[in-house]
Amino acid sequence: MKLSVIIPVYNERKTVEKIVSRVKVADIGDVEKEIILVDDFSSDGTREILDKIKGVELLFHEKNQGKGSALKTGIAKSTGDIIIVQDADLEYSPEEYAILIKPIMEKKTKVVYGSRLLKKENHQGKFIFYLGGRTVTFFTNLLYGSKLTDEPTCYKVFHKDLKPILLGAEGKHFEWEPEVTAKLIRKGHKILEVPISYDARTEAEGKKIGFKDGFQALWVLLKWRFKSLDN
Repeated sequence: MKLSVIIPVYNERKTVEKIVSRVKVADIGDVEKEIILVDDFSSDGTREILDKIKGVELLFHEKNQGKGSALKTGIAKSTGDIIIVQDADLEYSPEEYAILIKPIMEKKTKVVYGSRLLKKENHQGKFIFYLGGRTVTFFTNLLYGSKLTDEPTCYKVFHKDLKPILLGAEGKHFEWEPEVTAKLIRKGHKILEVPISYDARTEAEGKKIGFKDGFQALWVLLKWRFKSLDN
């Protein structure tokens, strides 16, 4: 059994070495681990740092294409039985990989989302963030009849059988995620959620997703509720 950790990177020179170090030592038992970093044409010195990191596979975009495109580049290269999305900042905890991959290893589902809302310790002082996340999640549930608590979570985990859906998504930026969610639900896949830790960073600290991306997510959810599925 192998886990592919896909890390899209864009201007994360302050955190990328730290997160890779944590991913490397994350305990997942006897499961093999491959780490694939996809640099989406960083311009802050991140690329020079990546060149020094050992024990990972490095892929570079020759122009900025967006998070969704970076994820598809990494997923296409992956060889693992299970695929997990890992942001290059320090908001999420690789130490929780074991609980995230367990339901897939036990064949209970082919999709796991790590829910920040299911862990109450995460909620303090982050009202605006949770309002945005809950809005996207509410519309996901309203449109698709699902019962998710945290659709916009970074920690999305997939069995390799779902690669056609992941790679066939049209989204190139943050909208890749709600599109994938929509298609998975419409195709009858059960998305199982597990509680995860979360340490939100501010825009000043480098957070890139904003209100514009939230509105884009809502549009994508509405679009894929009715658009025919090709994959």
